[in-house]
Amino acid sequence: MHILSSVSKLLQKEEWTGMEESMVHEALQQKVRDEPYAQKLDIRLVRVAEGYSLVEMKVTEEMQNIFGMPHGGAVFSLVDEAFEIASNSHGTVSLALNMSITYTAAASTGDTLRAEAKEVARSSRTATYDIRVTNDSEVLIAVCQALVYRKADRLPFLDQE
Repeated sequence: MHILSSVSKLLQKEEWTGMEESMVHEALQQKVRDEPYAQKLDIRLVRVAEGYSLVEMKVTEEMQNIFGMPHGGAVFSLVDEAFEIASNSHGTVSLALNMSITYTAAASTGDTLRAEAKEVARSSRTATYDIRVTNDSEVLIAVCQALVYRKADRLPFLDQE
């Protein structure tokens, strides 16, 4: 237990070695590959770094709404995945408190959408993220401001490695 406590304190202080950061990011990559919901939407994690993630998803016909356009819920799911990974990239559990999304343009079936989440502010208990979704032509599809509650707990799946 003393070792886990030391690791948790180390992660909270953000005094990572390259090996510790790499371990967290590799574990997050695997969790996204194994996550049933991400698999269902074919969401792929392209890049993860401290406070940052880039995910992508190809819009399929199964994602269409009643108007034959990609459903806003599909776009929101991509945003949420980017937010989840960026906010948990520090190795401790972060839980969403609020997300505010604005859709700026319609995506099209066949588009590959990319959601990029960037941490803009962080304290010991909360963090704020800016998430932007663009299509293949780099047209802005949606923007989101999101807030997490940061727990002191280490990500539980890190201890299963």
